[in-house]
Amino acid sequence: MAATHGAEVLVASNRGPVSYEVLPDGSLNARRGGGGLVSGLSAIGPDAGAVWVCAALSEADREAVRRTARAGRLPAEVTGGQQVRMLDIDAGVFSDAYNGISNSVLWFVHHMLYQTPLEPVFDAEFRRQWASYVTYNRAFAEALAEEAAEGAAVVVQDYHLTLVPGMLRELRPDVRIGHFSHTPWAPVEYFRMLPDDIAEQVLRGMLGADRLGFLTRRWADAFTACCEELVGGLGTTRCGVHALGADGAFLRERAQSFDVKERMLALREEIGTAPDGGARRTIVRVDRTELSKNIVRGLLAYRQLLADRPEWRERVVHVAFAYPSRQDLAVYREYTAEVQRLAQEINAEYGTPAWRPVVLHVKDDFARSLAAYRIADVALVNPIRDGMNLVAKEIPVVSDSGCALVLSREAGAYAELKDDALVVNPYDVIGTARALHEALSMAGAERAERTKRLAAAATALPPARWFVEQLEELQALSR
Repeated sequence: MAATHGAEVLVASNRGPVSYEVLPDGSLNARRGGGGLVSGLSAIGPDAGAVWVCAALSEADREAVRRTARAGRLPAEVTGGQQVRMLDIDAGVFSDAYNGISNSVLWFVHHMLYQTPLEPVFDAEFRRQWASYVTYNRAFAEALAEEAAEGAAVVVQDYHLTLVPGMLRELRPDVRIGHFSHTPWAPVEYFRMLPDDIAEQVLRGMLGADRLGFLTRRWADAFTACCEELVGGLGTTRCGVHALGADGAFLRERAQSFDVKERMLALREEIGTAPDGGARRTIVRVDRTELSKNIVRGLLAYRQLLADRPEWRERVVHVAFAYPSRQDLAVYREYTAEVQRLAQEINAEYGTPAWRPVVLHVKDDFARSLAAYRIADVALVNPIRDGMNLVAKEIPVVSDSGCALVLSREAGAYAELKDDALVVNPYDVIGTARALHEALSMAGAERAERTKRLAAAATALPPARWFVEQLEELQALSR
């Protein structure tokens, strides 16, 4: 079913660069997003003939697709000139695939989040949802097959679409297929919790690609080990590592915007001054309330710091931005509530009329996040497990006066940043409290030097270059 005309470059991802909302008058308002893929497609230029295939995530998105004249292609005026094909996948099928399998099974496996005495339970309901995941992946594979020119390069993104490479290979053996994993990859022993046939489907689906990309060598090696153990090896598929970095130029420019400066003033007022009249020190974290981000243990470590080191009381504030994530899943709602409860408990235990130990915000505000980055004395990034963690890379880039980074050894960013970070075991609350004390006590000159080196490492492979590098590697392969 090879096409004689079509796109030379295609990207497939669950979330696209545009989302819609229905206005009171019934019209649709399009909102454009950002991120590494947007930067990457922009970097290859309009002449590349690129098409982005994504899913409709909401009823407003589905309505937008229904109003398009040509097979779900969105109007170029709302996509920034990009060719975007949005798929109107049945809402029930999408929910099963996205919430039931992608976020409640594959995410949990790769981030090792299960409470294994009770979960997972792979029963008939799981099998029903898995069938939807297969249907969802097939919709992407068929759309890509329709859109691709002869010999096109197709770059598939993430754990939502693990079956697409294999499906697309059957439909279009002429195209070059890449897949990139933005998550960690589970070690063999944990990956084998999946039913044997499902584990094999995932691996063989991925191995339909000519080339697979991972954020770190550790995750690539884990995938290779799974393949060797379960399906006899990688076959002809190649693996590469592309350590996605921060977009330094964009962040530095955006961090100087008027709205960021406004929020800096508001944050400084919220933080207040120390009893001696000097500025209070700040421990900053910015995360989604995602189970793997380990926000609760971060708060427990901060409480331990205040218990063990009373000299920091009234002299430090933990600025914690915990933006709600996946609130349609009960376990995420409960986790968000626990973060809020613990912050209130610490404030009740240690706070004074003039000092609130934890400044917690749960409403997403990018300008306020950048303001916190700028004023951070210490950045706390302590995930249980993380594919990369761009926050660890972004804070040193925009920090005004140098920032000590307390970093989990389980973050993908550890591989690049470990030499200049204070590295912690994310489960060790007392060890993390000690690292926070060391970070707060670090001399300004050392902090500034470390920050400079962290920022250089963090921006080594900015998003546009990250995408183009993968594309070039894929296009260099012969079929």
